[in-house]
Amino acid sequence: MVHVSLIDYLPGTDRPEPDDVYAAFAQWAEDTGIVLYEHQEEALLAICTGQNVIVATPTGSGKSLIGAAAHFNALANQRTSFYTAPIKALVSEKFFELCDQFGHENVGMLTGDAAVNPDAPLICCTAEILANLALREGAALDCDSVVADEFHFYAEPDRGWAWQVPLLELHRAQFTLMSATLGDTAFFEQDLTRRTGRETALVASANRPVPLHYEYRKTPLHETVEILVKSGQAPAYIVHFTQAAALETAQALASLPLVDKDRKAAIAAALGGFRFTTKFGQTLARLVRSGIGVHHAGMLPKYRRLVERLAQQGLLTIICGTDTLGVGINVPIRTVVFTGLTKYDGRRTRRLRAREFHQIAGRAGRAGFDTEGFVVCQAPEHVIENEKAQAKFGLDPKKRKKMAKKKPPEGFVGWSEETFLGLSEAPPEPLTSRMRMTHAMLINLLGRGGDTFAHVRTLIEDSHADRATQLKMARTALTIARTLRDAGIIVIDGGRVKLTVDLPDHFALNQPLAPFALAALELLDPASDEYAMDVVSVVEATLEGPGQILAAQRNKAKGEAIDAMKAEGLDYYDRMNQLEDTEVDYPKPLADLLEEAFGAYRTSHPWAADYQLEPKSILREIWEGRMSFGEYIGLYGLPRAEGLLLRYLSSAYKALVQTLPEDTGGAELDDLTAWLGETIRQTDSSLINEWEQLTNPAEDEGDLDTGRPARAFTDNERAFTIAVRNAAFRHVELAAADRPEALAALESGWPTGKWDAALEAYFAAHDDIGTTGAARGGEFLDIAKTGRVWTVRQVIDDPAGDRDWAMVFTVDLDASDEHGTVAMAVQDFSDRT
Repeated sequence: MVHVSLIDYLPGTDRPEPDDVYAAFAQWAEDTGIVLYEHQEEALLAICTGQNVIVATPTGSGKSLIGAAAHFNALANQRTSFYTAPIKALVSEKFFELCDQFGHENVGMLTGDAAVNPDAPLICCTAEILANLALREGAALDCDSVVADEFHFYAEPDRGWAWQVPLLELHRAQFTLMSATLGDTAFFEQDLTRRTGRETALVASANRPVPLHYEYRKTPLHETVEILVKSGQAPAYIVHFTQAAALETAQALASLPLVDKDRKAAIAAALGGFRFTTKFGQTLARLVRSGIGVHHAGMLPKYRRLVERLAQQGLLTIICGTDTLGVGINVPIRTVVFTGLTKYDGRRTRRLRAREFHQIAGRAGRAGFDTEGFVVCQAPEHVIENEKAQAKFGLDPKKRKKMAKKKPPEGFVGWSEETFLGLSEAPPEPLTSRMRMTHAMLINLLGRGGDTFAHVRTLIEDSHADRATQLKMARTALTIARTLRDAGIIVIDGGRVKLTVDLPDHFALNQPLAPFALAALELLDPASDEYAMDVVSVVEATLEGPGQILAAQRNKAKGEAIDAMKAEGLDYYDRMNQLEDTEVDYPKPLADLLEEAFGAYRTSHPWAADYQLEPKSILREIWEGRMSFGEYIGLYGLPRAEGLLLRYLSSAYKALVQTLPEDTGGAELDDLTAWLGETIRQTDSSLINEWEQLTNPAEDEGDLDTGRPARAFTDNERAFTIAVRNAAFRHVELAAADRPEALAALESGWPTGKWDAALEAYFAAHDDIGTTGAARGGEFLDIAKTGRVWTVRQVIDDPAGDRDWAMVFTVDLDASDEHGTVAMAVQDFSDRT
């Protein structure tokens, strides 16, 4: 396929005829080697003649091309076009794709973190971003065309409002709504036409380019996989509903001969110098070399993208992942295998809905590669085991009667072949309105100016919500308005509502509690030794908590409390009662101070009530513990949460850099910020590379090696030196706690026995080891930076003040660059000078 920019095909006039736009886009497709399907031609014609278009065609039928046509039509007519999707990853992916099609100077992106080329005629953003802009500016927003991808998110309970608001507010825009699972669209066809004055075309008659075949299997999963591979139905994506189950299956299948020598060589060549830096990465490295990928949201982005890239090159036979595959992830596969048809949705375990099933099943069958796709469902495990047992007993009815059948687990929500076939034939459920009213929505409407009462009343009464919900929204709006009035944020003047404060340009688009963080800094004592860390705790309290990590912290705290009670001799029931009474939880620095302050802040800033303050200590715990990224993951046993931790640390880094005034926190916070930025880069450079690409997309010269950072760890000497200092002092802290096993686990060269002997010698001379702020000072540390091997001498702060004991390390800079973490080897721990 030849790459040709769509910009080169724009008609040479500001007001082209629809036929000219149609012909230009069709010519681009022909020159690029694309043969338009009949439904794509139908959609293109409707778009060029100014109609709204609802694209309800199967996965793999070319909806992205229809979206590109809508953008092309807008740009041809000198208009602004918006692309929206449900998650930032898809928005980012589409941003780069549209830059490739339309030129980087014509494409921008808005996220809650940054604005890239925001004045471009084609803007990529999440649905929430466009919804907030629509509330703030209404029909005056510079938006003439909206391409809403994955529009079925309209029915999401927490987020559906964001997909509805643009439909309600942007009356002059031309809409292109796209999803493979829209269900009955009659309501949207009529509603869009009424609001915009445009005809609305439904494009839904497309046949699936790659037909699907459905099969229900009662064979064990490994047998099912072997059958699929032997019958040419791979690559297959095995769908699980927990991350743990996905990894467990991948490891269980690793013994199967899934790739031959040639494929193994091709995989090795594709991996090139990709750096697997974490323990999970080492597991993944073994799996992908066996032709097996793992794919879920808890992975580091570089690992997910590696699996996607290998899949796109046809090198993986099996991918074990979660149902996130249904959200437009680009993993081309021939067969989808459901390990079950039930999922836990946060409240209960339930069977999949038809829409959820079709979103996942629809990924089977690769257009351009496959002539048919396959969807396989595994029977429940107890059914499979009973089937095997029956086969063992043969057809003898007496033997079968004596067979003890395995029963399903207690509380098990089951499924059957009828369930599977019913889902495969069922149409998607009707899309249900999820409209609501919040402080932020009302504030945005107030910021629009004009007749606010009319704006609010129209939004509520002309929404898609039923009458009961509309009345509830009206009552909520009145309650919020009263709190805003009482706080002096609005006044009613001559029947008009006016804001008394200026809202930031991107109100509700960026970190919503950042203003509270700034206000809360006034409560801290800059003279305190804890000031820098307390600043970190203020920032962390405004970030969304990573539940899996907080749960691990809570469990560890409970385990330590139980161990302490056991040591006191308390019996089991006393321990459980005391544990319940004391409410052991994860660490929450400054919780009382911040929650009291937040209560007062909400009084004068009522919109803050839409958000939760979450005091916690993750970044602070890592820094104070002088831990590396990998050590922290190891401390809590969270290899499947590497991506979650990285996203959290990235959010913390951006909040520290974007929110805090210059010089806040002093030298320690500067050191932490420098170290954190480089830690993120070295752990997974794909995030920072992506940010840099977003800022300078023109400088992208092909695919970046997402497994290796753009610059070496040691190139940032300041951050690397801080990391060396932290690694040395981590040894000191573990020595102070007399933990030789933990010191050996740092893998700096000494086994447990050698550390044990050295510690015994030290504690024979001194009673303890100082670990205060003074002990971490520069007077106790000497780093001789000679060539590519540094020598580090960490003096021990002994109670007598003799300073006669020291740990001596060498640091290999080349190895540190290779592994993305400090490569440190202990040489001595003694009183030798």
